[in-house]
Amino acid sequence: MLGERIGEGRGRVTTQRVLPSLGGGPKMETSFQSSGSLLGVADTETGTYVAVVRPDGSLFGEGQGITMSRDGDVLSWVGQGVGTLQKGGAVSYRGAVYCQTTSPKWARLNSLAVLFEFEVDSDGNTRGEFFEWK
Repeated sequence: MLGERIGEGRGRVTTQRVLPSLGGGPKMETSFQSSGSLLGVADTETGTYVAVVRPDGSLFGEGQGITMSRDGDVLSWVGQGVGTLQKGGAVSYRGAVYCQTTSPKWARLNSLAVLFEFEVDSDGNTRGEFFEWK
């Protein structure tokens, strides 16, 4: 069951590059930076994901990132999601990330699957929302 909203972030794509597809669909690596909050703690996030276009036109992505608070708390995450291409090159993803941290502020995330909605518009602006999976 989708639980409470535990975070959000807005930012920008910082770099993209095309990767060898090795016989599969087109593959793109995207990095982004965002600012927002997680469990009520203001944060900045840097992440990179690789997305592959599947034969049906949908996207499959895998990524990793680091989230930091203004007080020096650090959290790392890995995740996967599926998505769709939108008009103008925008993308929309849904998936889950798994966190690891020693920060007491974010420690409960170590034992959760955090569900996400992640959007990138045609200008490279990002928007993410994060939910506890109960």
